[in-house]
Amino acid sequence: MPVFEYKALDQRGKTVGGLKEADSPKTLRSTLRRDGIFLTEVLGQKEAAAAAKRDVSVRRWVGGRISADDIAITTRQLAVLVGAGVPLVEALSALVDQVDHERMKRIISDVRQHVNEGSSLADALASHGKVFSSLFVNMIRAGESSGALEIVLVRLSDFTESQARLRSKVIGTLTYPAAMLCIGTVIMGILFAVVIPKITKIFEDTKVTLPWTTRALIGFSTTVHDWWWAFLLFFAALVVLFLRWRRTPAGRAAWDSWVLTAPLFGNLIRQIAIARFSRTLATLLKSGVPLLSSLDIVKNIVGNVRLATVVDESREAIKEGESIAAPLKRSGEFPPLVYHMVAIGERSGQLEEMLTNVANAYDAQVETKIGALTSLLEPFMIVAMGVVVAFIVFSILMPILQINTLAGGT
Repeated sequence: MPVFEYKALDQRGKTVGGLKEADSPKTLRSTLRRDGIFLTEVLGQKEAAAAAKRDVSVRRWVGGRISADDIAITTRQLAVLVGAGVPLVEALSALVDQVDHERMKRIISDVRQHVNEGSSLADALASHGKVFSSLFVNMIRAGESSGALEIVLVRLSDFTESQARLRSKVIGTLTYPAAMLCIGTVIMGILFAVVIPKITKIFEDTKVTLPWTTRALIGFSTTVHDWWWAFLLFFAALVVLFLRWRRTPAGRAAWDSWVLTAPLFGNLIRQIAIARFSRTLATLLKSGVPLLSSLDIVKNIVGNVRLATVVDESREAIKEGESIAAPLKRSGEFPPLVYHMVAIGERSGQLEEMLTNVANAYDAQVETKIGALTSLLEPFMIVAMGVVVAFIVFSILMPILQINTLAGGT
């Protein structure tokens, strides 16, 4: 049954709109009239699909963006319905009625229509590749072919929820230091561009030799006051040039290689990437996806070009008869814990469990390290801002004390 997007008037004359299933626009009009809503405009199925594409440009980033939490919740609900013995088409129909997210409602309705026409669930989801990743689609395909769709849906929802929790934890932990940095930068900019030039004007008519700290402060403040727009343009140009360079294959490879060895944050980024690699590969293998296909998927979601290259090299080495652990060890990018656990898993036939243990271990390390970095960053930023403020106060007070001393002596 198609989904129509409509605009209408309620009993008070207020304009309303939304999405609703109906066999035809005539049926839609009758259904809405029973609810006291009078149809004024309706978009057919093709027009609604075009409208959905137009929504992506604006509403995708405002109110229409589908988050990992939205996908996890929808997957969990579908797993419950399928597990209860509800036929797939009916389960998707129930999801259409239950989901509040308009863009997700359109997508699920389209998926249900494709399934109702004879398409597999994986193929129907693959037509919405911007929402459902290759990992998601391949796991669904493996679940359908093995008859374990319910189990795969549960694993997918668990995996998506764990990734969303880790992402929100990292973002939430770093939000406070980032906010402090931004606020501190704005405050310092106002001080140097507005406040300090007004205060230092009292020294212009004096013949006292100013301390070097005061002269440096006045010079820097004058530069910021007169050339703040040039600094902003220069900074914007640097950002644009950096982003363009990073989009090139050579730039992305060089940046990702440097990131893994960067001081303070490099080891943390490596651990996050390894945890994602291990958990994703374990989830795919548990769901019945072949090893080579799993590595091909993991290569695209690991989030680092250097590590993706290592995974691709491992895939080629496995084709030639090697184990997974050997190429990981040769690369030097994966810690000993990873390739030793992988080697044990291959020998014992418990590779999925070993990869899950590696992911759990690195998730715990990431959580601990993020907490430690946050506890170090906060006092460091406070001390740094305190040093700057102390320098400003000292540079202003010293010449004032000199002027008072000279005035008292005369």
